[in-house]
Amino acid sequence: GHRPLNYSAMSSSSSLPYFTRGEVVKGFGRGSKQLGIPTANYPESVVEGLPPALESGVYYGWARVEQGPVYKMVMSVGWNPQFQNEKRSMETHILHEFPDDFYGAILSVCVAGYIRPERKFSSLDELIQAIRNDIALAAEQLEEPGTKELARSLEEHFRTE
Repeated sequence: GHRPLNYSAMSSSSSLPYFTRGEVVKGFGRGSKQLGIPTANYPESVVEGLPPALESGVYYGWARVEQGPVYKMVMSVGWNPQFQNEKRSMETHILHEFPDDFYGAILSVCVAGYIRPERKFSSLDELIQAIRNDIALAAEQLEEPGTKELARSLEEHFRTE
């Protein structure tokens, strides 16, 4: 038996899969590195392209740095505290160990599915536990045949440009 994901975010699902790409920029230092969960941030221009129906929360999908391999990823779409939460943010955690930062590189992503809404955590441990759960769930969902197809779609999607 496969436990279906909670699709309370039906509006988000209608915007998926969502493909985008952009340059990786320095984030607003939420200490994701200290958490051992490094994330790649997109510039405002990319974030502003998000479909309005795509609500804040945690998503899973595929990511590719430059012309490299396609890896699984978890993306957090939220509100950027640096701008009084008036601007959105997209933070991508790629399920792969990179030896170095890749600031300035072009990151292509396919946002494939929704995991959960954004929420506040009372402790760092709770946050880390939630992120580990998100990662486990993403890894599992991305093994589904339909979702695996999207990894190939990501390579095709930006090939023509």
